[in-house]
Amino acid sequence: QSLEITERIGDVKTKAATLHNLADIYANKGEVDQAISLFNQVLEIDERIGNVQGKAATLHQLAGIYANKGEVDQAIALYNQSLEIKERIGNVQGKAATLHCLAILYANKGEVDQAIALFNQSLEINERIGDVQGKAMTLWWLGHLAEQQGEYTKAISYLQPALEILQRLQSPDAERLRAILDRVRGNS
Repeated sequence: QSLEITERIGDVKTKAATLHNLADIYANKGEVDQAISLFNQVLEIDERIGNVQGKAATLHQLAGIYANKGEVDQAIALYNQSLEIKERIGNVQGKAATLHCLAILYANKGEVDQAIALFNQSLEINERIGDVQGKAMTLWWLGHLAEQQGEYTKAISYLQPALEILQRLQSPDAERLRAILDRVRGNS
C-alpha cells in the first residue's frame, strides 16, 4: 500500500526506503531471490537520485545475502563497493561495520592474514569513535583467530578485554565468551 502511494505521488526516496524494508523482510523470511530483486530496484533508484548513503547501505545488505548464499566472491565485491562509498562520504561507523563483515568472509575462506588486517582496521575505527560493542565483537574475532593458530596467550589478550566490555554492557554474549576464555586459558 505504501509503495502504491509513493509511486502515485512520485516520492522516489520513500519508495526506495519502502522497497529496502520489504527486501529486508523477504531476506529474513529466507526468500532470497525476491530480496535480491527488490534490493536491485533500490540500487537503481539510489543511483538515479544520487542517494549515495542509501546505495552504500543497500550494497552492504546485498553483500550479506550473497555471503549467506555462499557466493563469497560476489559478497566481497559488493562489500568493497559499499566500503568505497562509505570512505568517500566519511561514514566511519559504516566503514567499520563493512570492514568487520569483509574480515569474517576472509577468515572463513582461510585467508587469516587478510582477515586480521581488516579486523584491525575495524578495531581502530571502533576505538576512535567509541563503539564499544563493535570493539568487543572485533576483539572476540581476533581472539578466535589467534586461538585457531595456537597462539593462546595472544588469544587471551583479545578475549579478556572483549569479555570485560560485554560484561559492562550486560550483553547476553558475555557468558558464552567467558566459557570460551576459560577453554583457551586451559590450553595455554
